Amino acid sequence: MAYILAIESSCDDTSAAVLQDDLLLSNLIASQKVHEMYGGVVPELASRAHMQNIVPVVDSALKTAGIGKHQLDAIAFTRGPGLLGSLLVGVSFAKALSLSLHIPLVEVNHLEAHVLSHFLRTPQYHHAPSFPYLCLLVSGGHTQILRVDSPSDFTVLGGTIDDAAGECIDKAAKIMGLGYPGGPIIDRLAKEGDPSAFKIARPRIAGLDFSFSGLKTSFLYLVRDKLKENPDFIQQNLNDLCASVQTAVIDNLMEKLVLAAKQTGIRQVAIGGGVSANSLLRSRMEQGQGKYGWEAFVPPFSFTTDNAAMVGMAGFFKFQEKRFCSLDAVPYARG
Repeated sequence: MAYILAIESSCDDTSAAVLQDDLLLSNLIASQKVHEMYGGVVPELASRAHMQNIVPVVDSALKTAGIGKHQLDAIAFTRGPGLLGSLLVGVSFAKALSLSLHIPLVEVNHLEAHVLSHFLRTPQYHHAPSFPYLCLLVSGGHTQILRVDSPSDFTVLGGTIDDAAGECIDKAAKIMGLGYPGGPIIDRLAKEGDPSAFKIARPRIAGLDFSFSGLKTSFLYLVRDKLKENPDFIQQNLNDLCASVQTAVIDNLMEKLVLAAKQTGIRQVAIGGGVSANSLLRSRMEQGQGKYGWEAFVPPFSFTTDNAAMVGMAGFFKFQEKRFCSLDAVPYARG
């Protein structure tokens, strides 16, 4: 039995979690509201907020788990990818605590953590895939389909050649003058809209790669041209616009995932990343079980956003294999 403290600071959420092997004991997240007024994350403000948050968040995670720091066996931390200044805060804290407690460090790739989040166990939830499985990793910065053969064996089958799906949805929200982050707002408004109300160009990319740049541009031109005719067009058609653009993005994601499952013959299919919180994507995944004979793995909402629990899960797999890192490990912005 091992106790692992996990630290996640790749963007604008400061998170700490404690795991007993694969069992999640605590998962604390401090979010930063300051970025809402800017319509996106401001890196300098994010790193400063991490410095303020990390000590109380780690302290709360340990207290919630009911253990002391001297009971820890290892510290897992996000090394990248992400915002360099934000990562530096988490990496530096993890190194200092590791050195003071004389326990090993485990570096974790943020994207791999999303993929492995399905193996987390809580008293209320445990639904883990078996190997191999496919994972659609979809967020504001990344869109990939991966074949996962083991906790350390990932193969990228396809990825975006331009924009990520989450980025496309956020840009659509910005075009309509909605708040930040735009994804949850569009998801909420789309439930009251007609997804076939407006025709938006769908990408036609061969194989398992994605492209969302053209879709985003098509939506921009649609709104621009309609506003020339009617200055109140967005407000009068907001729900339908949200439903139309969201459906266009999710249709493309599912089309490629269905193709990947067909090509590989794998029927264990998962989603991960921030966009895996989208209600339409989650619904389509559940429908795929009957339509395509999948066993679908959809993470709980608490594991879709950036969180330390998934970092701890990925760290536990490495801890089992004694894959530790040295104190000279530095963060990396791109993975």
